[in-house]
Amino acid sequence: MKTKKSYPAWKAKLHEVIYEADTPMGKLFDIVLLVAIVLSIVLVMLESIAPVNLKYRQEFYITEWIITFFFTIEYVLRIVSIKKPRKYIFSFYGIIDLLSTLPSYLAFFFGGYNMLFAIRALRLLRVFRILKISRYIGESNKLMRALKSSQPKILVFLFAVLIICIIMGTLMYLVEGPEHGFTSIPVGVYWCIVTLTTVGFGDIHPVTPLGQFIASFIMIMGYGIIAVPTGIVSSEFSMDTTSEKQVNTQSCPNCAESNHLNKAEFCHKCGHSL
Repeated sequence: MKTKKSYPAWKAKLHEVIYEADTPMGKLFDIVLLVAIVLSIVLVMLESIAPVNLKYRQEFYITEWIITFFFTIEYVLRIVSIKKPRKYIFSFYGIIDLLSTLPSYLAFFFGGYNMLFAIRALRLLRVFRILKISRYIGESNKLMRALKSSQPKILVFLFAVLIICIIMGTLMYLVEGPEHGFTSIPVGVYWCIVTLTTVGFGDIHPVTPLGQFIASFIMIMGYGIIAVPTGIVSSEFSMDTTSEKQVNTQSCPNCAESNHLNKAEFCHKCGHSL
């Protein structure tokens, strides 16, 4: 790994371990971090079960603080090992890392019986840790590229669906009327969305024969509509597999940019040596 003289060797080594997975130490760090993330999510889920939380409250508390300290150290090291800390701090993952670490400290320093509900809400912010997992799954980058490429087509599709819902919702309001639960056009649009997506809550349903005929048409149309965005994303995803697979895990120590091409020696964003 090439470094500039102004960038200390220990920082370069630390950056390589934390941000990259090309070395055994980097892979080990990622695995340990993944285990910690999964464990913390399991703890959040178990704490929401009253009998389990009552029985193992002390164990959960100690384990949570151990995990919190570990994530705190990780967060500090990520800031220290990068040349421009702002790039990481205000990045998506930087904000997620901070949000997933802060609740324990906020609950500790601002705790009290009168703030019990607020603390419970803060502790639930720990579920943001699950978003950190995507950083360590290589295939997630391919999925993100497919979703990004599909964005214009999906937006046009959603706009078309919205128009259908408005038209059909208005039609159902005219056909069924307030006496059958369709008290306004927005309620009709809500019913159409629920029906078109095949959710079918059943809180509102047509009574008249014409209304039931329209509802049947919308239900059948719903099955076809569900398949459209899946096909769009799948098409983009399959097209992405035809290109060369990028396995470069290097992250720029200057601007924290990743997703570099294979055998890249310089950052494609800021030009810093990798």
